[in-house]
Amino acid sequence: MIGEGRRMGAVPTEMAYIRIERPGPPAVLVSDRMAVPRSGPGEVLVKVAAAGINRPDVLQRQGLYPPPPGASDVPGLEVAGEIVATGAEVDRWRPGDRVMALVSSGGYAQYCVAPAPQVLPIPAGLSEVEAGGIPETFFTVWTNVFERGRLCPGETLLVHGGSSGIGTTAIQLANAFGAIVLTTVGGPEKQEACLRLGAKRAIDYRNEDFVAVARAETGGKGVDVILDMVGGTYVERNLHALAVEGRLVQIAWLEGAKVQANFMPLMLKRLTWTGSTLRPRSVAEKGEIARALEAKVWPLLAAGRLRPPVHATFPLAEAAAAHALMESSRHIGKIVLTT
Repeated sequence: MIGEGRRMGAVPTEMAYIRIERPGPPAVLVSDRMAVPRSGPGEVLVKVAAAGINRPDVLQRQGLYPPPPGASDVPGLEVAGEIVATGAEVDRWRPGDRVMALVSSGGYAQYCVAPAPQVLPIPAGLSEVEAGGIPETFFTVWTNVFERGRLCPGETLLVHGGSSGIGTTAIQLANAFGAIVLTTVGGPEKQEACLRLGAKRAIDYRNEDFVAVARAETGGKGVDVILDMVGGTYVERNLHALAVEGRLVQIAWLEGAKVQANFMPLMLKRLTWTGSTLRPRSVAEKGEIARALEAKVWPLLAAGRLRPPVHATFPLAEAAAAHALMESSRHIGKIVLTT
């Protein structure tokens, strides 16, 4: 049932998982049972201990972000746990390995198949719950801030939504690699949390103008890189907050993707505006990101210099409550399901 390759003891034929009953509010997430998936060639089967909650999961639940063709319709983009079986053509991983993995879908379940190149070891000293909230945000931040945004030591990064899973990851990584970090948040509690994570300045967007603060904090120069998940009215303001040769990296559109703005600063300051999505990218591309993370970031996790903040955990069957918390934006860091 589990597929060719190696396996660890008896693996059940059936498992609990979360089904999206229909597009709608959190309550459409219901617990159900299904067959345990097989690990095919180049894949591993993970017994899931923890699965992170991410904004794309919310969009999928709402019917706005379907999984790629051929992928499971079970939500969940990241898992951590123990490998219990491997398919053919898997050389590195063995049953019993403690791992975390980026997946295209299927994370909200007791067992999940992951492409072997997208699997990473859990560093010593890191819990499975912490590891379950790492892959999606770390892959996203690395490829967007450091690869597409080309952030360098000494440069200034402005992160919108600093208290989110993406935001807390970006703050820590940028700070660890020698950049100066500014961020926008809503409220004093989130400001304090982001400062503890390494931000130089946490801007309360409810009563401060991030453009004015960004320019003041850089001596009028502007910031070098902006990581934006808001879009909408933020787009034109981002262009004004950037320095000459600055880079704006777009990863989401919480305010909407249709924008009317004055784009002249894009030309006058020779700006670069780029963006990407992670989920549709090939296994080979995601594998390249995984290897870069393992070489450059995993030593920092192992040394305790990076620690993903976990705001709350919920049992798998309470995925609806976890999504309700996500949509409230009251959390700081990651929300994680446990099995």
